[in-house]
Amino acid sequence: MAGVRLENITKHYIPPVGTPDSHPISGLMDISLSIADGETVSVVGPSGCGKSTLLKVIAGLEFADEGRILYNHVDVTRMAPQARGVGMVFQDYALYPSKEGEDNLGYYFEVRKKTPEEKERRLRETAEMMGIGFELLMDRKVDTLSGGEKQRVGIARCIVREPNVFLMDEPISNLDAKLRESTRTEIKKLLKKFGITTLYVTHDQQEAIFMGDRIAVMRLGRLEQIGTFDELYYLPANLFVATLIGTPPLNVLAAEVRGGQLVVGGVTLPLPGELVEGLPAGALRLGVRPEGWQVDPQPGSGIVMQITRVERLYTERAAFASGQVGGVNVNVLVPLDFPESLKTIGLQPDWTQAYFFGAAGEEALRTPGVPELF
Repeated sequence: MAGVRLENITKHYIPPVGTPDSHPISGLMDISLSIADGETVSVVGPSGCGKSTLLKVIAGLEFADEGRILYNHVDVTRMAPQARGVGMVFQDYALYPSKEGEDNLGYYFEVRKKTPEEKERRLRETAEMMGIGFELLMDRKVDTLSGGEKQRVGIARCIVREPNVFLMDEPISNLDAKLRESTRTEIKKLLKKFGITTLYVTHDQQEAIFMGDRIAVMRLGRLEQIGTFDELYYLPANLFVATLIGTPPLNVLAAEVRGGQLVVGGVTLPLPGELVEGLPAGALRLGVRPEGWQVDPQPGSGIVMQITRVERLYTERAAFASGQVGGVNVNVLVPLDFPESLKTIGLQPDWTQAYFFGAAGEEALRTPGVPELF
């Protein structure tokens, strides 16, 4: 296996002839990233942020315009894809339709002229770990397999090659919810068993948390932040990361620090001394996660929220009240037995869980820090 290091990777695209704006489009901008040997890093971000382009550059399917890519300290920036020992799994399976399941897995051994004994051993070991029985799938044509079966064969085809680096581009997004959950569990078991260095692209935040030892957040071709879920959740680098990580997302309200107090939602709230000293006077933005509010059923001196909806999540034994504060949508964690008859509630931020950001930019002025769990 291999550790991967990206150093200042930049990739530009030239618009097609006839496009009104002929300036190069930035696909990746000055990305530096290190992935330890055997580590899995999930990559999340909005559509078009460069997630798939990043995988292609690491695999050698596209070349960077600037920067270097190293596998175990070896520069592979201009190396052909087949020489890098990369396994790629795509959303659309990418199987050979004319071959049975066994031949899709074993094609690598034919090309590399491996012994029949080695081929048989590796196929059986990988197929059994992926839940692909030889009798069930190996002698069937690809077009007779279900979506879940096709993706299992596609993943197994990469695993059987014992790649140095595994690149997965939303590999289970086409599967139904139940199969997606079981398949991602099997993938994680495989990655841990073989210790394969992996970059895992997904739009699903829960999937990113489950699969990744760390999570990389991208936007507009840039790497905004990389860290564990707790680091991104409690110590976001900026407002974009703070609002992207967490479900429901962070509530953000315009506010102003004035005379040691915070004016927000038409209400003036006293600030603790450490916040008065640590925050600049003037306009800023207050961020409070749904669980970061103190809720008063009878609105008093706090912020008044007009409730529009209550959603109960019985599997999590919790409920969320949604409403408006000064025209801004706000989500608040409330008890499961929260009365639906309530139309207004009072809110007070728990200052130990409050986030503050610049009013004009997105810089984090103050974040809660990762809590002590033990």
